[in-house]
Order: sequence, then structure tokens, then C-alpha cells
Amino acid sequence: MTATGSAYRRGPFREGDRVQLTDPKGRMHTITLTPGKQFHTHRGHVKHDDLIGSPDGSTITNTAGTEYLALRPLLSDYVMSMPRGAAVVYPKDAGQIVTMADVFPGATVVEAGVGSGALSMSLLRAVGESGALHSFERRADFAEIARANARAFFGEDHPAWTVTVGDLVESLPDAVEPGTVDRVVLDMLAPWECLEVVAEALAPGGVLICYVATATQLSKVAEAMRDFGTFTEPEAWESLVRGWHLEGLAVRPQHRMHGHTGFLITTRRLAPGVTPPMRKRRPGKGYAAQEDGGEADAPQVEPQPGAEDAEWTPEALGERVASEKKMRKLARGVVPPSPR
Repeated sequence: MTATGSAYRRGPFREGDRVQLTDPKGRMHTITLTPGKQFHTHRGHVKHDDLIGSPDGSTITNTAGTEYLALRPLLSDYVMSMPRGAAVVYPKDAGQIVTMADVFPGATVVEAGVGSGALSMSLLRAVGESGALHSFERRADFAEIARANARAFFGEDHPAWTVTVGDLVESLPDAVEPGTVDRVVLDMLAPWECLEVVAEALAPGGVLICYVATATQLSKVAEAMRDFGTFTEPEAWESLVRGWHLEGLAVRPQHRMHGHTGFLITTRRLAPGVTPPMRKRRPGKGYAAQEDGGEADAPQVEPQPGAEDAEWTPEALGERVASEKKMRKLARGVVPPSPR
């Protein structure tokens, strides 16, 4: 059996398949086909047995006469509806990470942290069974939920995936040989704390890409990359996705859009002993004056008291943190690990 995910199966629906039902109003419901079970709404129900054996992309009508479109869910559909303890990396950002970091089949990739496993599944799809994804997560409950989510999607434990519960700085040197990692993806509060161990693990020319939520994190990790001296000049961006309403002559942007979710910043590992060339772009007057120890011509913003000593926590960055009660509920509902 290959860990490709139920969305890549061909042929009719089978027992155990995940099926996405879409009603006439566009509302989506994901079910796992089980003989004898029924999917109920406040208006009628659908028998799972009526879907088993039907072709992918078919329709089914419930007992109240409502017609549903039945399709195997895509990975982007799945990650937006799966159980989550931590905020997920949205598909728009996961796609950028896979492409801009040039994650290829057979690559050795390091990821930290795992969260609910959304980005991990995109990386596993990219490296394939011939590659290797080493994921590090400090919280055991997050790692458990991520494993269960990936197992539910792929149908088994992906053979390329190793999940380590622990700190990246402490655990990475024991997990990989120096200079053997092709790509590193950091989705964490303080990625600048890991640059030394990441530089040691990356092969020359290897890519480091970081996903951060705030401009303060972006600025700090960019300056740390420059100061470290073994990385190329970092590049940063964000992506904003706006859907369009398509109905007759009413072709216009949708009123709602997927706005800011996070910043991406990327750099590459230089060969040992190589220092990056000086930047040709002339920095602003304020930046140059501060570097020289003089006064800036431009007005300076006074740092907030205690900003340098502030603790980098999800709460301090304005992130929503799952309660312990929610985490216990999610942990009870995840699929238990399969025997090895």
C-alpha cells in the first residue's frame, strides 16, 4: 500500500473512503464511508451504502429531496476541516512554501513545529516516499493530533515521515548528519534561535524558509540571518488571495478574502568559509546613521519599555491559544497510533 491519500484513489467510492458532500448552497460535509451508517442533516439523510460503489463526481439525493455532489476531498479541503489544536498553515501559504523552497521528490526536509500537520502533509506529498521529512514539535499533544490527521488522510503512517517530540536545537544534531539536509521549514515563534543548528544541518545551497505571523518577528529573523554570515540576503513576502463571484453578468471580486495569514522569508546556505557579498542597495539614512552610531536624520520610533526582554509567546503575538480542555477533547477523538 502506498501513502498517497484517498483523494488520489481512482474508481468508485469504497468503504473507508472520505467523501465530501456539497449541497446546493455550497455547504460542504465530509464523511467517512461506513456500511450501514447514515449522514443526517436537519433536512433528511443519506445512506452510506448508496454512495459505496458510486463513481467519484456523482450526485446523490437525500430522503428530503436535497441533491448533493459527492467528491473525494482534495488536500486543501481536508486541512481546512480536520481537527486542529494549533492554527494551520493555510493552503495558499503551504503552496508557496513547497514551490519557493523548491521541495522536490526525494528531498531531505526538516520541519519545526508541526502544529496540526497541515504543512507536513503538503511537504510529504512533495518529497514522496523516496524522500524524508523530519518534523520536530515541542508539544506531545500537537504531535499526536498531527500524526492522526496525516494518517486519516493518507490511509496509513507515511513512510517518509519521522516526528520527534522535543526542541529542534537539542534534537536536530542527533537526527541528521551535518550537511545532509536539502530544505528547512521553520514555523515557530523565534526561528532566529535555531539558525546555528540549521546552518550546520543544511547542505551548501540548501534553502531555509520561515513562516512568521508578525512584522516584529519578520524583522528580527531577517537581521539574524544577515548577522549570522553563512546565508544569502533574505527575501520576504506575503500572499493575499481574493476570490471572485461568478454569476451571469455579476462578475466581481468577493466581499471577503483571505488576507494576511503570515509572512514568508527565505534564504540559502552558503558554502563553508564563504561570506556573502556586500549589499549593493543603499540603506535608508536612518538605518545607516544608527549603524554608524550617529543620529538619524529621519525621526526615530522609541522602543517600547521592555520590548527587547519581552517573552516570545503566542499570546504576546496576538495568537489564539487552544485551551487545555479543547486539547484533551481533540486528543480523545484522534485515531490511535497504528502498531509498528
